[in-house]
Amino acid sequence: MPHKDRKVRKQRGSRTHGYGQIGQHRSGGGGRGGHGKAGFDKHKWTYVLRYDPDYWKKKGFVSTRTLGKKVSIINVGKLDDLVDKLDSEKKLERKEKKIFLDLESLGYDKLLGTGEISKPLLVKVASYSEAASRKLEEAGGEILKEKE
Repeated sequence: MPHKDRKVRKQRGSRTHGYGQIGQHRSGGGGRGGHGKAGFDKHKWTYVLRYDPDYWKKKGFVSTRTLGKKVSIINVGKLDDLVDKLDSEKKLERKEKKIFLDLESLGYDKLLGTGEISKPLLVKVASYSEAASRKLEEAGGEILKEKE
């Protein structure tokens, strides 16, 4: 006769829920999570060797010098907007009839090459990409190298 009670309801108080002696059917894990990691260095060691050999390996290296350091970047395409903003605030410098941008004093560490630029600029920055350098030279500007 069919019934609507689930097995769990029917087996309340039975201790093993119909699975024989104690311990049987226990290691399957919960409904969603699967198996736990307990025993991976003892009785489940052969499982680790066969199915998860990278379990105990180190996962990489993080230099302590770079942990607190955030690199502030700007793209070449944003330089035109930056020049317009500095011009409206009357903080724009000119050298050799070109606009001079000191990105270090503005808080930028690196210049990257995404975007297009239309104005010839002289840019002072700590580091830059090859694409950024090429695009600035095509527009008639250049990057001033710090230590020469």
